[in-house]
Amino acid sequence: MKILKSIALMSIATALLLAAPQGKKDAEFKGIIQMGKKSSKLLLKTLGTNMKKNMKDGGVMKALDFCSQEAYTLTEQVNKKLPKGVRVKRISSQYRNPANKPEGNEAKVLEALKTLQDANVILPRQIVEKIDTHTYKYYKPLVIKKKVCLKCHGNIQDVELRRAIEERYPIDKATHYKMGDLRGAVVVTIKK
Repeated sequence: MKILKSIALMSIATALLLAAPQGKKDAEFKGIIQMGKKSSKLLLKTLGTNMKKNMKDGGVMKALDFCSQEAYTLTEQVNKKLPKGVRVKRISSQYRNPANKPEGNEAKVLEALKTLQDANVILPRQIVEKIDTHTYKYYKPLVIKKKVCLKCHGNIQDVELRRAIEERYPIDKATHYKMGDLRGAVVVTIKK
């Protein structure tokens, strides 16, 4: 319940910040949101375009190869395109790749988003966490919206696919999702 109250307070505070002009701070906050949106969109577009291409070219097994061999590299390439002090990554409480394990407060934010979703609250498009006077984290919740995602992240019936996932990801936690489930978040760290 404390997490739900904290998220509600964060949402109210965010709404108030966006609604009431505060000069320099308001402009800075809007800039953080714009950078977060732009950075998360670039990552999702880059990964999504490549995922679709691999799925079309070779089906789910080729898409799995892409994820296990190229997704992290593409994320790093996206980071090189971003301005100095800005980094983007994906996180999940039920991660497949340990590189996507949430760090510090990231796990609490994911837990709060899951609590909201479980309470039938429509998730916000983003959450901004102030780390210190110069650092912010922008979170974009990732929700399963396409059935194709469930081929690798749902209840996997294909024995060959299940074995291939187990070989590549021996500590896989990223299965048994359903349509509409919170999958994780894109996190953009912005240092001003």
